[in-house]
Amino acid sequence: MMMRILTSVAALGLTAGMAAAEYKLTILHTNDFHARFEPISKYDSGCREGDNAEGKCFGGSARLVTALEDARERADNAILVDGGDQFQGSLFYTYYKGKVAAEMMNKLGYDGMTVGNHEFDDGPEVLRGFMDAVEFPVLMSNADVSAEPALADVLQKSTVIERGGEKIGLIGLTPEDTHDLASPGANISFSDPVAAVQAEVDRLTEMGVNKIIVLSHSGYKVDQIVAAETTGVDVIVGGHSNTYLSNTSEDAVGPYPTMVNDVAIVQAYAYGKFLGELNVTFDEAGTVTKAAGEPLIMDGNVAEDSDTLARIAELAQPLDEIRNKVVAEAASAVEGDRTICRIQECEMGNLVADAMLDRVKDQGVTIAIANSGGIRASLEPGAVTMGEVLTVLPFQNTLSTFEITGADLVAALENGVSQVEEVKGRFPQVAGLKFSWDGSVAANEGRVQEVQVASDAGFVPLDPAKTYRVVTNDYVRKGGDGYKIFAGDDKNAYDFGPDLADVLAEYLAQQGPYQAYTDGRISQE
Repeated sequence: MMMRILTSVAALGLTAGMAAAEYKLTILHTNDFHARFEPISKYDSGCREGDNAEGKCFGGSARLVTALEDARERADNAILVDGGDQFQGSLFYTYYKGKVAAEMMNKLGYDGMTVGNHEFDDGPEVLRGFMDAVEFPVLMSNADVSAEPALADVLQKSTVIERGGEKIGLIGLTPEDTHDLASPGANISFSDPVAAVQAEVDRLTEMGVNKIIVLSHSGYKVDQIVAAETTGVDVIVGGHSNTYLSNTSEDAVGPYPTMVNDVAIVQAYAYGKFLGELNVTFDEAGTVTKAAGEPLIMDGNVAEDSDTLARIAELAQPLDEIRNKVVAEAASAVEGDRTICRIQECEMGNLVADAMLDRVKDQGVTIAIANSGGIRASLEPGAVTMGEVLTVLPFQNTLSTFEITGADLVAALENGVSQVEEVKGRFPQVAGLKFSWDGSVAANEGRVQEVQVASDAGFVPLDPAKTYRVVTNDYVRKGGDGYKIFAGDDKNAYDFGPDLADVLAEYLAQQGPYQAYTDGRISQE
């Protein structure tokens, strides 16, 4: 269905007076921007010189400035909100942390955003600095920050804004498993999203607010659960799962909006490739009578604002020497799309894992495991710049080597395939290892079937009692993405190896023109 029109007895029998009480609101939204202030290619990586002028690229803050001006002009009342994860993803974040995000979001005129898990990548202090710099509320309802000095009494669960004489409640929501995904520190605890949202809805309703929007960084699946299991929510603006919702594209995961329990759920992919535009009509009681719209693609047909272009070019100057350096060549595109790498063996996963293992194989390491969540883009064929490598691997992770038994290694792989249905970043990409898994088996109940490890005699069955030397990145070694079995001081670990992006760049350079491949090292039964 192209869209769902909500009706009620009152809506069907509108009188002239009731019609006059209608309130129309345009909700403009972004999510998972990940520091893509400059345009991106079709691979979600940096846009190569010349391609943008030829109309081959998408997004960038300068296009958003133009698109927002146009959208606001055609709206009766408009707000601009964000579904989280402005942080992390390009050298702009590595160099400036949250400063450029704050500057650009202020320029674009955001009215509110939720905290994404990547807003915690550099701890609560960097998030607080960002919050102090922005001119709009940053929200998170499902967490207790009272014991965290940087955020206590500053980070609010919800807020109320006004537009066109009407009060609109905004509630923030972040992943319940943020401790597994980022670095919020020991002073913050996260909680169930349904209970947290309902508590804020009830509080806002008591204040007389009858138009409520949840800004959610919990993913499309969780958003549908929140919509189904709460009352009083009108719209959920999502993020985290990078979901493309549309009524016109065959690539869409679902309709825009997706209606659940009379709640309109929207999300607009990621990286500024789209600007979401949802037009909502409320009756006098605050009930949604119509919700319709479509994400607007930020392609070459959208003009770039010249002042914004000039400012971004100025900010890019310290980065250019690093990112413009050609470090290797790709004979073919290397697929790193999250929708592939988070559910199966993928070309970029093999490249990353192969590079990790190659770097430390002379140390007796025989197995590499990389979390797919650490892979953030694909590579185009042709010359590969360091900037492109850093877009694929933006997190400044280092190599970590450690020892683990075969039995614990199987348990780690079980964790890796435990959330495939939710397309989570813990899915393992491997080298020196082959395994098969069965999605019909319940998570953590024996999905992993056969596991083989490389040896001088070829691949042989893994020995549960044997100790193996493994390489991963420091984030995973410390328990990130659910790999808690890798953590601890009893693993003979070294967590301070070279930067993973440097390892990948050097490995690529050694290969000559790199030919992407998969070889069946991960199979699904």
